[in-house]
Amino acid sequence: MSSSLVGWKDLPLGAVAFISAKEYPTGEWAVFQPKIDESKCIKCGLCWMYCPDSVYRWDGESVPVPDLDHCKGCGICEVECPTKAIQMVRV
Repeated sequence: MSSSLVGWKDLPLGAVAFISAKEYPTGEWAVFQPKIDESKCIKCGLCWMYCPDSVYRWDGESVPVPDLDHCKGCGICEVECPTKAIQMVRV
């Protein structure tokens, strides 16, 4: 029996979603937000890399800065930070 449903293997390579959340602040309902201790930050970029919502702005040299208007407070950045420079604080 064949299925007419499309699966992930049927999608063309390089498919992208044309949806952006830039115009929709989602951080308003966050309970926690990241606070970065700049003296501990080694600028490794792991917070920038692992953030599922891409809220960190980073130029590759300075301390990454979270966009709190879009941060949902998941805490992945805190877990991935090797120097514990990020602490999730209650809003």
